[in-house]
Amino acid sequence: MKFTINRSAFLNSLADVQRAISSKTTIPILTGVKIIANNEGLTLTGSDSDISIEAFIPVEDEKNQLEIMETGGIILQARFFNEIVRKLPDDKMTIEVLDHFQTLITSASASFTINGLDPNNYPHLPVIDSNESFILNVNLFKQVISQTVIATSTHESRPILTGVNIVIENNTLSAVATDSHRLSQRIIPLEMSEEQARQKYKIIIPGKSLIELSKILEEDAETAEMMITENQVLFKTENLYFYTRLLEGIYPETQRLIPDTSSTSVVFNATSLLGSIERASLLSHEGKNNVVKLSVSKDKVEISGNSPEIGNVQEEIHFQSFQGEEIELSFNPDYMKDALRTFGQSDILVKFTSPIRPFVIVPSEDGKEFVQLITPVRTF
Repeated sequence: MKFTINRSAFLNSLADVQRAISSKTTIPILTGVKIIANNEGLTLTGSDSDISIEAFIPVEDEKNQLEIMETGGIILQARFFNEIVRKLPDDKMTIEVLDHFQTLITSASASFTINGLDPNNYPHLPVIDSNESFILNVNLFKQVISQTVIATSTHESRPILTGVNIVIENNTLSAVATDSHRLSQRIIPLEMSEEQARQKYKIIIPGKSLIELSKILEEDAETAEMMITENQVLFKTENLYFYTRLLEGIYPETQRLIPDTSSTSVVFNATSLLGSIERASLLSHEGKNNVVKLSVSKDKVEISGNSPEIGNVQEEIHFQSFQGEEIELSFNPDYMKDALRTFGQSDILVKFTSPIRPFVIVPSEDGKEFVQLITPVRTF
C-alpha cells in the first residue's frame, strides 16, 4: 500500500474514527486504526467492539489531494500514529507499507518507520442488511440527542438506564431517558413507508454512543440514514458509517411518570431562570446537601440556598405569569441547570403538582413534543 494525501483532510477523518478507539480495550488489535486503500479512496476504521466508526476519503474529492499509488491495507497503533501525523512538517504526507507490515510515513524532510499489523486480523464490522431504514434530519436528531442524554444514568447498577429509549411508530420518533431522578422526552416527526407506519420499533441506544455520534455528524450533512438490526444500529452519512451495539432488556414504562395535571404553573425565561439557579448553586455545592429551595406565589418567586459552612443566598426571580396555588419545594440545582440549558433562550412553562411530586418543564408555546421532568428533594 502506498498513497499521498493532504494531511489536514487525513487528520479530520482520523479524529472521527479515533473516537471509537479505546486504550483500555482487552483486545490489543482494537487499539489500532485500520487503513485500507483501493482505487476509489481510503477507508479508516476504529472500534472498541461497542462502537465502530468507518470514515471514507474519496479520491474524486480534489481537496483531499489523494493519490493511490498502490492498494492494500495496514493497522497502525492509533495514539502514536495520530501524534506523528499531527506533528509532520508539511501539508502533504505519504504512507507506504514495507515488508513485514513496517510502515514508512514521510512529509517534507521528516520520515518515520513504525511497526504495523496485518489488516486481515481486524475483527469484521457487523453486516447490516436491513429494510428497517429511516431518514433522519441531522440537525434535528442532534438536538434530540442533546436534549435527552443529560437524563441518562451514569451508574452501571441499572445498565438499561444508561441508554436512550427510542420508539418509532405512527410517523414519529420518540426519545426518552431517565436516571430515576429526572426524565427527558423529545418527539419529532419521521417519514415512514406505509408498511413501516403499521409497525412499532423499539431500541435502546447507549447514551455514550449517542454523544460520540453527535460530535461526528457533519454540520453540512442534511440527512443521515438509520438502519436497525437485532442488536446493532447503523447511522450512515455520505462518507461516514457509525455502528453501535444496542442495550438489551426492557426499558421502564415512563409515560405514567409525567403528570397529566398540575396545581401551579409559572412561565419563566429559561436563560434568566438558569442564571438565578447558577448563582444559588454556588453555595449549595459547598454544603453537605446539594439542594436549593424554590418558593412560588402569585406575588413573587424566590430561590434560596443555605450552607451552614459557608452562608446563605436568596434571590427574587422574574416571572411572566403565574396560575394556581402557592408552593414550596427543594430540588437538585444541577438537574435543573442541565434541563434549562436544553431550552436555549426560549420561554418555558414550569408545572408543579406538589412539593414531593415530580414537576415538569416544557416550552411555553407547545409542551407536547419536549418535556423535562425533575423529582424534588425531600428536606423534611
